[in-house]
Amino acid sequence: MIFYDRFFLFSLYSIWIMLFYGGILTFFGYKYYLEVRRKKFKIDQFPFVSILVPAHNEEKVIEETVRSIMELNYPIDRFELIVIDDLSMDNTSFILGKLEDEFAGRMKVVRTNKENGGRGKANALNVGLKHAVGELIAVYDADNRPDKRALMYLVAEINKDDTLGAVIGKFRTINKNKNLLTRFINIEGLSFQWMAQGGRWRIFNLCTIPGTNFLVRRCILDKIGGWDEKAIAEDTEISIRIYSMGFKIKFVPQAVTYEQEPENLRVWFKQRKRWVKGNIYVVYKYLLSKDMRKNRAYADVLYFFLVYVIFLAAIFISDLVFILGILTDIKVYTTGNLLLIWFLAYIMFVLEVSISLSLEKEEFTFNNIMLIFLMYFTYCKLWGIVSAQGLYSFIKDRVLNREHKWYKTERF
Repeated sequence: MIFYDRFFLFSLYSIWIMLFYGGILTFFGYKYYLEVRRKKFKIDQFPFVSILVPAHNEEKVIEETVRSIMELNYPIDRFELIVIDDLSMDNTSFILGKLEDEFAGRMKVVRTNKENGGRGKANALNVGLKHAVGELIAVYDADNRPDKRALMYLVAEINKDDTLGAVIGKFRTINKNKNLLTRFINIEGLSFQWMAQGGRWRIFNLCTIPGTNFLVRRCILDKIGGWDEKAIAEDTEISIRIYSMGFKIKFVPQAVTYEQEPENLRVWFKQRKRWVKGNIYVVYKYLLSKDMRKNRAYADVLYFFLVYVIFLAAIFISDLVFILGILTDIKVYTTGNLLLIWFLAYIMFVLEVSISLSLEKEEFTFNNIMLIFLMYFTYCKLWGIVSAQGLYSFIKDRVLNREHKWYKTERF
């Protein structure tokens, strides 16, 4: 077998392994969703909750977010809202000042300065944590519209299980009908993110904290020293340390928040590049750590390594083989019906995503199914490009000994 063919087989096996793993997660995620749909939540105790919302130049969205949080179906004397105004240069400070007056006693605005602010979301959360008094800490992004029952669901779940260090809800795309990109993002969220979270919890009792709509015990944050300010995917990184302490993180899909997603490719590329670099930082920090080998969350570290190194390389090789096969005389001599193998992978992708959408009646539509067929050739290819950019940028920062810059997603 020639060297060229071995590269091709490597890409073929890698892609199919990831597809098979995705299929397993989809199956068990589907089962988990059906199980929790029948579940009834009961809450007898209402621990005090401090809700942190980091905000930097959020004049377009912050007022609606604050008002949505203030309308949560949770006793008004059992939670506080702390908004961290992190060096905003627009009208965010003015809007927050009016809201702080309106919700006096229930809302607090913490304003950073050049000495303690401007260093990203993790730093802003740590600043806010110093002012929080709750035994439970909730986090929402500045563009969120949480469902009124979201916090209640999260508290009810963490109340009854002392082994849970944190609980997470899910987010939905509030601007999903804006354009083709937001429709793709909506489908991605329902399948590759939330169905996978459900599957991982159902199989491994393992979840990763998202950037918003989660609840964590204050005592844990104090013990681990808060959020890692060098991590630009602070949510993934803190998940690893929570598991290191022997706690679990549970997925509660009934707790829903709605958030705004990027409406153009420029903003999308910057956001996803930050996500990729943040996850690669987690791999860099923990992959070779001997102490991590016995940690349940080490499976996630390995998964990120497979996705952003092995799978990314497989996708690149696969596309390169296809292009060279068209433009040059270089051919693959591996025997077998390669067209059939590719077609089966394509159908498997479509089926996995379609199953995810079937759990949401308003999403399981003919138009969305057609978008899935298109997504394989468009949006997924963009993922490969942005992942490669993120990996290259991370390596470049390490070689040049530069600090990673935190990019805040622009609002619309």
